[in-house]
Amino acid sequence: RGRAPRASPAAVMFTQACTAAAGAAGLYLLSSGKAPTSISTILEQPMDVKVAAGVASSCGLLLSARFVEYIFYKDDQVGKGPFSQTLEFMAASLRKTISSKIVVNNWIDEYNELHKGEEPDARNVAYAKLVNAYYELSTLFYEVGWGTSFHFSYRMAGESFSEGMRRHEYYLTSFLGGLKPGSKVLDVGCGIGGPLRSICRFTGWDVTGITINEYQVNRCNQLAARQGLSGQCRAIQGDFLAIPAANGSFDGVYAIEATCHAPDRRKVYSEVYRVLKPGGYFACYEWCLTNKYDKNNQYHRWIKKKIEEGDALPDMAYTHEIDDAMRGSGFEILHTRDMSLDPNQKFPWYHPLTPSWNPLVQRFQFNPVGLFLTTWGLRLLEFLWLAPKGTSKIQTMLQQGGIGCVKGGQHEIFTPMYLVVCRKPL
Repeated sequence: RGRAPRASPAAVMFTQACTAAAGAAGLYLLSSGKAPTSISTILEQPMDVKVAAGVASSCGLLLSARFVEYIFYKDDQVGKGPFSQTLEFMAASLRKTISSKIVVNNWIDEYNELHKGEEPDARNVAYAKLVNAYYELSTLFYEVGWGTSFHFSYRMAGESFSEGMRRHEYYLTSFLGGLKPGSKVLDVGCGIGGPLRSICRFTGWDVTGITINEYQVNRCNQLAARQGLSGQCRAIQGDFLAIPAANGSFDGVYAIEATCHAPDRRKVYSEVYRVLKPGGYFACYEWCLTNKYDKNNQYHRWIKKKIEEGDALPDMAYTHEIDDAMRGSGFEILHTRDMSLDPNQKFPWYHPLTPSWNPLVQRFQFNPVGLFLTTWGLRLLEFLWLAPKGTSKIQTMLQQGGIGCVKGGQHEIFTPMYLVVCRKPL
């Protein structure tokens, strides 16, 4: 049930370059009649033969590694192994740095400054800057390492990672009241539009996504055009506390793990209420603290702080506070539940973030050795000018958020999938 690896353009070019280099070096050795017959004889050969033999053998090893990657990573989380992911990240990171002209190191330092201290006041005031900086820095990491759908889902027996993600998305849209193809639907906090495009294809709806980050808008629309969906879905830049749309513009609205970035839940829900047609449905997955969270427990507060730091959250709310905010915005709540507690789960939502010692799975990066190798590997790329300075700081920040999410899920004090389905009265 796994899917074939999705080779990135960078990985394809790398494979082609290695093949060409190995072929050219091999032909040179054969045509010159100086091909060494053993490792010991290489040292006795002229420099040109040593170089050709080195190129041929090195490229051969790299191509063998790419073949092994193709075989073993087809069932992995994103269908790509470390070679593909590293090459894709390097290529995309350099393109993004050149096009955006931001100083990554300055941005991550400013972001970290906003998260000093436990009190959320400074983050609430500067939430737009906080969230925009976070996604400017982290979007590329998410896309390369996680995929284009920036959310969690649990996996049932027989499901691949991608199948579980799509099921989670389709399930949410099933609550929007049986809208017909062509209906106008809003995705609140769309990211780079993985769910938006998937839902668009599945339902035939006309979907507009809103995100505060310009890079995400451009990337979302680029991917939509690449998939031939530009006429059916698109992203616009805006703040979901002031949605740039007229009253009653949309037949339905959904949000997937996005409104948690708002410092005032009632305000964002009120905006959704305003742009939704009377009788329309709003369904969302919310990041929440559960009733098991004890604010007087120092370890619980540490977990909460890790999640907020690693995921650009001004502050987190309890599930009952979400319900109160929905009602206070005028919505009629039809159904709520914490889906992290659903039965028949083979892997919980936080499983992809748990450490593994298997070097052939994506989760290897979360064990102590993987954390060390990832951090210092990125620092090496920074030193070689193959990644912008500050890249390793971003990875460290995201890893800390992942640790918090895993601990929060294991202790059942945090959920990223509190389902709320509500309706705007006629």
